[in-house]
Amino acid sequence: MARPSIVLRFVLPTLAVICMALMFVGGWFMYRNWSFLNLPPEIEGREILFSIEPGESLWTVSGGLAKAGLISDAKRFRQYAQELGKENKIRAGEFSLWSNMTAPEVLDTLTTTSGILHKFSVREGLTWWATAQAAENSKLTTYQEFKKAVFDPELLAEYNIPAKNAEGYLFPETYMITRPKSDSGRTMVETMLKEFRKAADKAWNGKPPSPKEIHRTIILASLVEKETGDASERNRIAGVFANRLKKGYLLQCDPTIIYGLGETFDGNLRKKHLGDKSNPYNSYQHRGLPPGPICSPGLDSIKAAITPEKHSYLYFVAKGDGSHYFSKSLKEHNEAVRKYQLHRNRATYRSYNQ
Repeated sequence: MARPSIVLRFVLPTLAVICMALMFVGGWFMYRNWSFLNLPPEIEGREILFSIEPGESLWTVSGGLAKAGLISDAKRFRQYAQELGKENKIRAGEFSLWSNMTAPEVLDTLTTTSGILHKFSVREGLTWWATAQAAENSKLTTYQEFKKAVFDPELLAEYNIPAKNAEGYLFPETYMITRPKSDSGRTMVETMLKEFRKAADKAWNGKPPSPKEIHRTIILASLVEKETGDASERNRIAGVFANRLKKGYLLQCDPTIIYGLGETFDGNLRKKHLGDKSNPYNSYQHRGLPPGPICSPGLDSIKAAITPEKHSYLYFVAKGDGSHYFSKSLKEHNEAVRKYQLHRNRATYRSYNQ
């Protein structure tokens, strides 16, 4: 039998060693991939709030996850997301993640959930400064950041608001929003302006008029909102204002004066305020609609301003329970004032929405 050559005796062991090394390396890589997908960074998990800004790249997100200790390998996470076709499906927001989550669980959370949503409620009839205070109370922004956005000329132009601020357009609603990471005031104001657009589309049946006509309607709707205590009276109150505007009467609406007194109003409307001609919102001194909305009205008040009830009433007086007595003549109105105002119970009396 022929003896193996010296070359074969040298090559065969070498090949065996190489094969074993390749098997070892391949096994190591397989293990690394397996462990990346199946083993979390920590056994005993801790919650980590992780924020993603709109437009952040997969590269940035994966790096942030690795730095936060939520994944063990940023490069493998990117490759895994790309293999699944999810590199562009990561959502912006604030997420509650745990350090004992596996990489697939982290990716699934970031691509299929909305993250942590914070409740922010704004009722009908709030001024912009009351809304700003509510926004600050929610801890999602500050009063000053919100105010800055309300007066932002670029934002007003973008949403076709023909005014110096967004009063009247901060639509009252209960919002569930993610915590803004930057430009918090602008993010929240813009969210409300987008909701106003939806409401306007409903109010005008999908055919909103010009921004100027919308603005006029919102001014009237804001008066209706502040004067209405009984929801069934909205259209009738809008009709009274429409009749007075048509005849050139002063609107004589107390909430307009209060609005003109601004953020520092102490809640006590005095006789001197009624005669103050320097207040451009004083509808006891200036005819026509006030210069702008005096609050953000709800959808029902906007609809009432679009289609006021047709009647002959020119006056209304609060009865003290939120509803009103409507009159067609000044004589009848004065009698109603004596009945409902002079003999009112000051402890329980309310005339309009504060």
